[in-house]
Amino acid sequence: WSPTWTAPAASSLPSLPTLHLIPVSQPGMADPHQLFDDTSAAQSRGYGAQRAPGDLGYPAASATPQAAFLADPVSNMAMAYGSSLAAQGKELVDKNIDRFIPVTKLKYYFAVDTMYVGRKLGLLFFPYLHQDWEVQYQQDTPVAPRFDVNAPDLYIPAMAFITYVLVAGLALGTQDRFSPDLLGLQASSALAWLTLEVLAILLSLYLVTVNTDLTTIDLVAFLGYKYVGMIGGVLMGLLFGKIGYYLVLGWCCVSIFVFMIRTLRLKILAEAAAEGVPVREARNQLRMYLTMAVAAAQPLLMYWLTFHLVR
Repeated sequence: WSPTWTAPAASSLPSLPTLHLIPVSQPGMADPHQLFDDTSAAQSRGYGAQRAPGDLGYPAASATPQAAFLADPVSNMAMAYGSSLAAQGKELVDKNIDRFIPVTKLKYYFAVDTMYVGRKLGLLFFPYLHQDWEVQYQQDTPVAPRFDVNAPDLYIPAMAFITYVLVAGLALGTQDRFSPDLLGLQASSALAWLTLEVLAILLSLYLVTVNTDLTTIDLVAFLGYKYVGMIGGVLMGLLFGKIGYYLVLGWCCVSIFVFMIRTLRLKILAEAAAEGVPVREARNQLRMYLTMAVAAAQPLLMYWLTFHLVR
């Protein structure tokens, strides 16, 4: 007899549950199914916790304003005092700026548009065709230049002066005489002559005792219109030589003379006309001579400031 062992059938054995091993992430270890480590929690723990300034890897806690003031009180007091002085100075300038620089009045002289500029340039070149030279008023206030071609403005004189300096540089460059110093001398000479004109006219009006509404800004505007004719003369001189220069400049000189006579006589002689003073009265004749002198000085200065630019 030989002992035999027969394996039991598979169906007779009890079924055991299948065990699946799930990896457990331990502290400090990343999830094996995750491509990148999640460091947001560590960063939040690092930036949210209050650490000592000497700890590595964490930002230092910001000091409070009280602590900063106690750390350096002298510099902070100086900074606060300087800020208060700056605020007081700004307030003082805002209150008194109109006393030194009439900003409100300057806005009036720059209230122009394209139509006004075109009509004003036509008036400067052809004053013989214009009839009505009276400045229009609205409730004792002159209307803006864009509504009245007879009103003085500063836009055309300012742009004409800048253009004159540029054209002078062009003329000097075509003659191989350009230099920054020479161009600066040209601009400063034009400004110096304009300043002397204004001062001389104001002194003359004071000596003749003329009560007029002609302001200093009005004088600057009227005297600055001559730069338009100077630009035309120099440009024609560059294109056609001396003949073109003298022809165009001569026309512009006569035009500015007529323009100044017809404009200033309403300003300077307005008081005498309102009072009914005879034309041959001595003081009235002085006013007429002053008007003609101012008008006659414009062609002389136009030639003096441009003749050396054309060769």
